[in-house]
Amino acid sequence: MDEVIADILDALRAGELDQAALDALLRKHSARLGVGEHRIAKKQVIPDYLALKARGDGRWEKLGVTDELEERFFSLMKMKPRRTASGVATITVITKPWPCQGNCIFCPSDVRMPKSYLHDEPACQRAERSFFDPYLQVASRLQALQAMGHATDKVELIVLGGTWTDYPEAYRLWFVASLFDALNDSPDGRKVESQRRSAQYRAAGMANDAAALEQEAAPYQHMIDLHASSYNEELARFYAAEGAPWQKAALWQRASWDEVERRQRENETSAHRVVGLVVETRPDAISAASLRELRALGCTKVQMGIQSLYAEIRDINGRPIAQAKIEEAFALCRLFGFKSHVHQMVNLKGATPQSDRDDYRMLVSDVRFQPDEVKLYPCALIGSAQLEADYQVGSWVPYDEEELVQLLVDDVMTTPPYARISRMIRDFSSGDIVAGNKKANLRQMVEGRIAEDDLRPVEIRYREVGTSPVEVDALTLNDFTYATSVSEEHFLQWVTPEGRIAGFLRLSLPASEAIERYAGAIPVGPGEAMIREVHVYGFAAPLQREGTSAQHHGLGRKLIERACEIAKANGYEAVNVISAVGTREYYRKLGFADNGLYQQKSLS
Repeated sequence: MDEVIADILDALRAGELDQAALDALLRKHSARLGVGEHRIAKKQVIPDYLALKARGDGRWEKLGVTDELEERFFSLMKMKPRRTASGVATITVITKPWPCQGNCIFCPSDVRMPKSYLHDEPACQRAERSFFDPYLQVASRLQALQAMGHATDKVELIVLGGTWTDYPEAYRLWFVASLFDALNDSPDGRKVESQRRSAQYRAAGMANDAAALEQEAAPYQHMIDLHASSYNEELARFYAAEGAPWQKAALWQRASWDEVERRQRENETSAHRVVGLVVETRPDAISAASLRELRALGCTKVQMGIQSLYAEIRDINGRPIAQAKIEEAFALCRLFGFKSHVHQMVNLKGATPQSDRDDYRMLVSDVRFQPDEVKLYPCALIGSAQLEADYQVGSWVPYDEEELVQLLVDDVMTTPPYARISRMIRDFSSGDIVAGNKKANLRQMVEGRIAEDDLRPVEIRYREVGTSPVEVDALTLNDFTYATSVSEEHFLQWVTPEGRIAGFLRLSLPASEAIERYAGAIPVGPGEAMIREVHVYGFAAPLQREGTSAQHHGLGRKLIERACEIAKANGYEAVNVISAVGTREYYRKLGFADNGLYQQKSLS
């Protein structure tokens, strides 16, 4: 394989290698090696390249690979390029199964998973193979992304599963400390630690083989599927019995705040820096105290399940969260500087296509709400959900494909330019869905209808440059301003002449009365503005390197400079930034100083 790699690099130097020429080169080497139809594949080349580079025997050094040449090599060899087209490598991890305080009728109950998740969802499969250990999940995903040619210098960690604050504090601290550990360790260190952790779980009697887990869980899942017992009851029987493997594991799944903070400091200059940390929760679990803890952990974004803003719909579907709690959750998240990423569902029991349209319009336009991101899901019936009884008697009926697609088209067109619809389906397999949408390409169907009708959505995901090249000199900086119940928001965006978005910044100017209302509860004071997010698009490029994407052209710095000008012009004396652990060094270089839970820059 060394000869293959050398030929690819030589062809790149000569400027003679596109995808077609690469394919021909791999066919030539396959014929030389006599592998026939089992020819050398792209996915084999990158792991061998990385192994050659790490070998330290001088062969890689003789190839004379420059940073620019290596970037072109990875760009050519990259598998699934959209994985890092947002500029960041995203790694999703799942917390262990845990009792759920809710009783939502639409929620599937898989005893092998946290409530609402299914064991055959891709991220859940990876979690189960990793014993739900955060270190093992990150280590395996990091290796997979690197093998596909993606830069992993900048990582967004998304923690999904049960409601975050329902887990014990010691487990929460251990989980986050382990996430940072996996990113801070060297490749050799990750290999050794992964082996140690896996052996520890096996010694406790824990399985990670799908067939064994299926057999173990079957009697407990059977009771849930029959609706003869609840998820929490069967979870307790499966996991919580004295001497059970999970009880043994709980003895070492704990850490202290000192351990978390030490790992955070290491990550500030790590080869794999955390540029975003997201956790999942419910709006009624959000408080000033819980948000303080999230900030101390390095969290920058909060996912929360809203599902519907209509109290009667929430009640019918077993989710009786007070409207006042939802409103306060939005207000507190914004004042703390968090990005809000909410889950909204259409086709819940009791809803109609028109009520869903009105519900979504209120979510994205009412000053009490206005999330930054939305997961917009159609309700789908999984056999273990209580909703099955309603389906059997006809009191819940899934929308037909035409009305569902049109509803989602209308919702996309309602979405303002500062919001992003991140997803439109869950990763449920069609075999798990009893009734409801089974089309994995639902979003493509919606976008196809938008194109047919010649519509022009302004939501972020529709406009982001993605994998397209960017002419930086042609970009324009726009400021979209909107009011919320606690602030004036400025959405600063770099846009192309065609209206595509190459980068953006969210600036929040808190209202003085909101600061006074929560005085003592929130960690910001009067006269302090807040930068809630800075994001520049393009392929994730390694730190300190120039790329062909929008990244590394000073666009982020210019956005921050403009935000500071706006804040100062509005009478604010300082700007806070809700920086991630791995971006602290970046903001220090721009004149921000560490200041408690944030970094701050004086405007005087």
